[in-house]
Amino acid sequence: MCQIDFFAMKVQLLPSSFDESGAVSQHQRLTCFVIDDLVAIDAGSLAFSCSDQHREQIRDIVISHTHLDHIAGLPIFVDDLFASLTEPLRIHVTAEMAEVLERDVFNWDVYPRFSELKNEHGSVLEYKHFEPGCAFRAGALDVTAVTVNHNVSGAGFIVSDGTVSIGITGDTAETDAIWAAFSNRENLSAIFVECAFPDEMSELAVASHHLTPKRLAAELGKFDSKDCTVYVSNIKAMYRDRVVSQINEAAIPNVRILEIGKVYDL
Repeated sequence: MCQIDFFAMKVQLLPSSFDESGAVSQHQRLTCFVIDDLVAIDAGSLAFSCSDQHREQIRDIVISHTHLDHIAGLPIFVDDLFASLTEPLRIHVTAEMAEVLERDVFNWDVYPRFSELKNEHGSVLEYKHFEPGCAFRAGALDVTAVTVNHNVSGAGFIVSDGTVSIGITGDTAETDAIWAAFSNRENLSAIFVECAFPDEMSELAVASHHLTPKRLAAELGKFDSKDCTVYVSNIKAMYRDRVVSQINEAAIPNVRILEIGKVYDL
């Protein structure tokens, strides 16, 4: 059963853009969740929207998959911290994700291969490989990776601080394993789920392995713990208003639209 009586974990989806007044825009193009100001899940907006506290504290970054909107800020974040790091940034990835990053990003042509470089304190980046279905440690958190249905190697996660857990689907189309994993976690406080496209763009959603509001509603039918709050994120910026409208019209119990930039105490 989901529990909502603990307030032990802080979760924030970092902004990816701001409006003309400087306020956080709810139109999201990059993805980076920060948990307890210590661990990042994905790094799309990490270098661009993180606080000074985040730069000082985040040393573990967990990657769900290697699409640009989930990794864009990673090389810049490493670059910003290069001289000041007293320990390497730990990039938690599958072996396949690490290969993509080394081949296509940290390849000396696009950006330096930081895994080969050191500052005066030693290495600045190291890969920590995880396997789907297995738990691993990221900072003070226990993370379990679950394979999801995306068009590259991808994972969703269950993240626990020992008292409370949250679920993050990452980018995914229809999938069974992640909902089974969520249903079997007794102390799950909240789920953060993608819903990229409006219903009328279902064909594109299928081709790109994303969800629409109707397909999200069907996916939630696989989830047994109905009292758990489900926060919708990863909405394509150009279609946000339509997706939000359709989700609200559907009135799915316990489903909320995630507010970008807000810190949630769970």
